[in-house]
Parts: sequence; C-alpha cells; structure tokens
Amino acid sequence: MELLLLLLVLGLTGASPLEDNKVCPPHSRPWQVSLQDGRRRCSGALVNKWWLVTSAACAPTSTSAIASLGEHDVTADEGTEQHIAVAEVIPHSPYRSPLHSLALVRLAQPARFDQHVQPIGLPARCPQPGESCSVSGWGSTVPNQNESPKLLKCLTVPVVDDQTCINSFPGYLFWSLGMVCAGGADAAGCLNDKGAVLECGGQLQGVQWFSLGCQNAANPSVYTKLCKYIEWMRRVMDSHTPTTTSARPMTSANP
Repeated sequence: MELLLLLLVLGLTGASPLEDNKVCPPHSRPWQVSLQDGRRRCSGALVNKWWLVTSAACAPTSTSAIASLGEHDVTADEGTEQHIAVAEVIPHSPYRSPLHSLALVRLAQPARFDQHVQPIGLPARCPQPGESCSVSGWGSTVPNQNESPKLLKCLTVPVVDDQTCINSFPGYLFWSLGMVCAGGADAAGCLNDKGAVLECGGQLQGVQWFSLGCQNAANPSVYTKLCKYIEWMRRVMDSHTPTTTSARPMTSANP
C-alpha cells in the first residue's frame, strides 16, 4: 500500500521514480561545446579562445555549422550562451578505423571567457587504468535508447586497461594506440553523444569514438587518446590561428 501511495504522489507531482540523476550541475563544465550542423547535434571541448576539439564523427561538414558555448539546456535560451559560426574544420587524416578519430574546429570569432565559458587544458600526461574520470555530453544515458538532447549529462567512469577494452570489442573494431577506454561493468558508462568529452583531473583526455557502453552496459566506451596527439594539435593551431577575425574556408590537413 505504501508503494502504491508513493507512485501516486510521484505521478501527481510529475516526477518519476526512474528520473535521470545523471544531469550535470548547470554550467559545471564551462569547456563543453554543443556543435550543431543541420539537424545533427554533438559535443566538443573548448581548448582556447579560437579552437575546439571533437571526434571525426562530430566534425562539422558545412559552413553553416554553429558552436554553442555556455550551454546547459540546449532547448532553452538561458542567457549564458555564445553562438559562434564555425570557420574551419581540420580533421586528423586519414580517418579510417582503427587509425584516428579527432578534428580541430576553429571558431569564426574568438570566444569570450566568463564564468560560463572557459577552456579546458590539453593533457600533460596520459590517463592511467583505474583513474576516475568524468564524461559529459548531451544524449541518452540508457543503453539502446535514443533521447533528444536537452540537459548536459555527466558520468563518473574509471579508465580501463587496454586488454580489458580489447576483449570487449565487437568483430568490426580493431585496437589502436590512439584509443583509451572508460566505463564498464562497475560503472554507468553509457552516454550516447558523438564527441562526448572525457576529462581526468581537469585535463582533456578524450572525445568519444565508439559508445560501446550504450550497446552493452558491461562494456567500456572508447575515446580518442588525446595525449597521443598533442604535437599534431599544437602544430595545427599554431599554423591556422588567424591574426584577424576574418573567417577562412573549411579545410583539412595531413598529420
């Protein structure tokens, strides 16, 4: 009887006993960026006033793409957002699994840093097995369930050793030294957002490559191991950062 009464109260108040508790504290990830390219929306991370890092699958393909900074609820105008056009996209090429999956995205105008918009530091080291990290993005946190993006989600996930990750791979995937895995059987590791951001100790350590944890909750998800790409990222940003705010065409660059 008490359970029935509780369910009735929850129903009357519009709450749900299964309400998602994975929503980030609003604006607690000021480096998180929502990239919208037509109907597609996914994530990236702001690393300085001009540049974002995202996955190959999230890299914008049109000159009408918009990067939204300072977002939490992507369905509402919160007054904290900066919506900036994408000027240039430079994927790490060639992209061909299991080689590389990342892209640098340059903004048409520099971001304005404030309490809602701040960059995240590039990795000064590689993540270690067992290390506790955070993954954030917009999208479903329920395996095998689609969800329209709304509120930014956050999960705490452990970094998984390479062999454990390899053992979980389906037949169509192959291991790469450019991969790092996090999540798995002892953690809620499903966040279905291409380009979801993996942060460890205040450093950007990955962007989502394959959300294996959303196909099977026992599996870790795969992220680009950004500590392996520091030299490439710095070289691209040094050579492509504009001296003026004029936009340049979208392009690509070899590693």
